[in-house]
Amino acid sequence: MSQTVAVLDIGKTNVKLALFDDGRLLWEKSAPNHVLPSPPYPHEDVESAWNFFLDALREAARTHRISAIVPTAHGAAGALISESELAAPVMDYEFTGVEVIEPDYARLRPPFSESLSPKLPAGLNLGRQLAYQKWRCPDLFAKARYFVGYPQYWTWRLAGAAVSEVTTLGAHTDLWAPRQGQVSSLVKALGVDHLLPPLRRAFNPLGPIKGEIAAVTGLAPETQVFCGIHDSNASLLPYLVSRQAPFTVLSTGTWVILMCVGLSLDQLDPRDDTLANVDALGRPIACGRFMGGREYAAIAGGGGNPDLDAIERVIASGAIALPCFCGHGGPYATTKGVIRGEVAACDRTALATLYCALVSDLMLTRMGAASGDLIVEGTFAGNLPFCQTLGALRQTQRVFAAEDAAGTARGAAMLAQWPPPYPIAAPTPIPIAPIAGLAAYRDAWTAQIGLIGR
Repeated sequence: MSQTVAVLDIGKTNVKLALFDDGRLLWEKSAPNHVLPSPPYPHEDVESAWNFFLDALREAARTHRISAIVPTAHGAAGALISESELAAPVMDYEFTGVEVIEPDYARLRPPFSESLSPKLPAGLNLGRQLAYQKWRCPDLFAKARYFVGYPQYWTWRLAGAAVSEVTTLGAHTDLWAPRQGQVSSLVKALGVDHLLPPLRRAFNPLGPIKGEIAAVTGLAPETQVFCGIHDSNASLLPYLVSRQAPFTVLSTGTWVILMCVGLSLDQLDPRDDTLANVDALGRPIACGRFMGGREYAAIAGGGGNPDLDAIERVIASGAIALPCFCGHGGPYATTKGVIRGEVAACDRTALATLYCALVSDLMLTRMGAASGDLIVEGTFAGNLPFCQTLGALRQTQRVFAAEDAAGTARGAAMLAQWPPPYPIAAPTPIPIAPIAGLAAYRDAWTAQIGLIGR
């Protein structure tokens, strides 16, 4: 029996409400997400997002009978909550001031062999955020009853249930030991074990919405709220139920997350920003990350996609982009990005496309991914030359594009009917396209990369 599922999708750039019925997008509405610069540290504007969701649910409920709500949210965010409200603001993971505690935090950090979580800048390790809040904001920290991942913060606001969930705990937080399937030694060392509520699966229903939310939105009082999931793991769900390992999903947006299902964890290297995430069933997945969407915009000077002719013009010119253009993520996050050679303004999108394809290829090679399909989903799936360039660089793997702007939300909606009883749409195969000079261009780019320390 089909049901209409509402997904609260909290991205770093936008917040969105999307409705699905058996995987079909019925309705959606979005708004910009904001960070507030006010004390005690830059933080998520949760009240604006909450008011957006209430308004959007009210609007959607006029024409659709919503039976379930599933939250999904970006990683590296969590909430200290009291019995009835936020105990402390939800820290923006780009807050660099958190690094002031690094000497003390480093003494507690689990080894990479335990956490499979690399040391990341700013607040990208959620454990560092939590330590900063405990040590630098003790009055706020003392008010906390629980610490929950960001998707589960929205679950708590909707249904009043405080729970932990493994895809969020396992997203480069330092708080999880993926091979053991349990919290890491940091939790006890930091003295926060009492703050973690019971663990639930992403697809577990946690009860109906609160009565006041039903009254405000017009939703049925019995509308079920599900535990929710980290956004990149939501993008992975359709392929977990429709494909056999090995395969790789490139979840693209602000971040490019390379998720290699069925790949050994043995070649993960924290210097490369390769790590293990954890899927909705609690299994570790070899992953790599770089801030590809933001780097693309920085190189391109705006949006838009190139054509193959522009790709070949840039290759012929010899102009190259070397990392890193945003200061976060990837093997060379600490180096300053540079463009060498001359490139016409109209071809900057081609240079950006080449750069993102080359970084993806480099990371996959270092991780040991050599077989299985490559599925590009999210923003870059709509950039055909990116998909074609990636296919030309990785000729032992077939490339597919899942050109679905609602991919993360669509995956999250599956949690309300897990495993999904409806068929999963197949991504589009990308035909092989010869690209003149690409092999030599990669060799030249790789040689320059070899001169950069990591």
